[in-house]
Amino acid sequence: MTGAIVITTPAELRDRYQLGASVGLVPTMGSLHEGHLSLIRRAAAENDLAVVSAFVNPTQFNDPFDLARYPRSLERDVELATSAGANLVYAPEVATVYPAGFATRVHVDRITELWEGESRPGHFDAVATVVSILLNQVRPDRAYFGEKDFQQLAMIRQMHRDLAVPGEIVACPTVREPDGLAMSSRNARLSEGERAVAPVLYEALRAMDEAARGGERSSLKLAILGALIVKRALEIELEYLQVVNPETVEPLEVAIPGARAIVAATIGDTRLIDNLELLSGES
Repeated sequence: MTGAIVITTPAELRDRYQLGASVGLVPTMGSLHEGHLSLIRRAAAENDLAVVSAFVNPTQFNDPFDLARYPRSLERDVELATSAGANLVYAPEVATVYPAGFATRVHVDRITELWEGESRPGHFDAVATVVSILLNQVRPDRAYFGEKDFQQLAMIRQMHRDLAVPGEIVACPTVREPDGLAMSSRNARLSEGERAVAPVLYEALRAMDEAARGGERSSLKLAILGALIVKRALEIELEYLQVVNPETVEPLEVAIPGARAIVAATIGDTRLIDNLELLSGES
């Protein structure tokens, strides 16, 4: 198998494009896992060229120590991306993304002020800015994002619409471990004991969905049900558990088909998030 070609500048990237060929982009910060690979496989299936960006975005880190310890393994990432069907890996230098004198940020109102926005000030601006840059540099026909970071996905969709960015944002279902834990690079930080209790987050979300399907539509009662399940695991500190509008992520009083149950919790020193669509398939 011929490996994916590593590209470091937008000009090199577009030199590889062929006239009329469709391009699918999977933006990542490297350290690929099965969740990323599922996105790459879909991009490869739906486009002539599948491009994976591997860029550790420094503006997403408030703590320089966290940035320094973030795993970087480009050779491994290229092998994994290739195995999933990627043709090109875009791995730009920081100066290529943020050239000297860079002084712009992208901010999306309202969506970024809730939940993750409260817990991680400035995070969504950093994500919106770097995604805007990558979309402009790669110029994909389709860009693929996982639903695990659901609030981030909602923000990117809003930004994409508001700025009339060409192409399409494609949402892909969360990939889970056999016990239901959403795949994330953060899972590697969990101790054996912490990893054993982490699936309770998904258990709580599923219980909320089952209760909604059984006729309970009060968002408050559904959230209480989920919280009681999470709190059975004493090792977990629940941050929030809510039923929200899937487009605005604002709280809903009544669960409707397509609503999202979202959760954030800390286990030991590791903060995990997850979400689940409620009443999927119902009208």
